[in-house]
Amino acid sequence: MTQERQDRDIFRATALPATTATTATTATHDTGLLLLRLVVGLSMVGHGTMKLFGWFGGPGLTATGKGFSMAGYPAGDAMAVIASLSETLGGLGLALGLLTPLAGAALTGTFINVLDVRGLSAYFPPKGVELEVVLFAAIIALTLTGPGRFSADHHLPVLRESRPRSSWLALLLGAVAGFVVLFLRD
Repeated sequence: MTQERQDRDIFRATALPATTATTATTATHDTGLLLLRLVVGLSMVGHGTMKLFGWFGGPGLTATGKGFSMAGYPAGDAMAVIASLSETLGGLGLALGLLTPLAGAALTGTFINVLDVRGLSAYFPPKGVELEVVLFAAIIALTLTGPGRFSADHHLPVLRESRPRSSWLALLLGAVAGFVVLFLRD
């Protein structure tokens, strides 16, 4: 056993047990992640179901498909289904903290296209992308930090053990998919 390892083992053995403050901080942290996941995730579910089913006064699939065609995407109806499902299922995954890296990937690809279609000429409303940028940043942050203890992922050891790697790979996958779809656009 090396001296460094012995020192580390001694430190662990003599370290103070978790205090109430540490436990409270962790619970507060996880509650904050839960709140952020619910608000951002359910907002995305709402946007997706507006496109998919016409709920909440949304356009529905037919009008959304026409919008995709007008924006230069081939097969506007198919793109409408893909975008609607990405927003709905990605948002649901994010809200539940279920397969959070994959939810982040689905929403990353979506937001790359949203930002391109909206344009980056202005940041603030009425023609700006402020809301989209804030939502996208929250999605990336939640993908990287993980959903916290109050989530379905907390019960999936594979995701707990490889969080950083799976998070970065998922964001990369979402970005690649988003750019591939973006390059299909006229």
